Amino acid sequence: MIRAMLVVVASLLLGACGFQLQGNHDYPFKRLYIAGGTPEMTAYMKRSIQGGSDTVVLDTPAGADATLTMVFGRGQSAISFNVDGVVQEYVLTATVNYKLTGSNGAELIPPSGLSVNRAMSYSDTYALAKQSEAVILNRDMDSDIADQILRRLAVVRTMDPAESTVPSVRSRAPLPTPPL
Repeated sequence: MIRAMLVVVASLLLGACGFQLQGNHDYPFKRLYIAGGTPEMTAYMKRSIQGGSDTVVLDTPAGADATLTMVFGRGQSAISFNVDGVVQEYVLTATVNYKLTGSNGAELIPPSGLSVNRAMSYSDTYALAKQSEAVILNRDMDSDIADQILRRLAVVRTMDPAESTVPSVRSRAPLPTPPL
């Protein structure tokens, strides 16, 4: 009895705070081909799409209802130096330009771009650890980009672009460099 009440109270508290399980998506395309991106990002997107919908992600473009094309890039630049001119902090950047086209060549999502970045402190003393940290940060940025693209795919409601109301994502001015 007490256990049942605890379960009910816990579920009410979770519902009150805005917690919601990631739901199923009903994409208008049932067979999707993903071109480009990193292998980890593509695998993550494939698992998310197939696990949360009846859409199948194909390994080849043959037979696909839609194709998600991604051009991916990474960057790293120094953002702060010590008095000796040695780098103290880097910014890691991941950028992807993507579009979704139907099998007839119609643009379901017009060409759009996403960019995420992470700041990382640096020290020659911990060079190996900082390399591992960079790998973790890059993986985190990949999953952030994949999640944003998946949310964008969920907005597509029809395979006819004339009926679609999916706006392109306009690039904005870069954020200012953080203060030193």
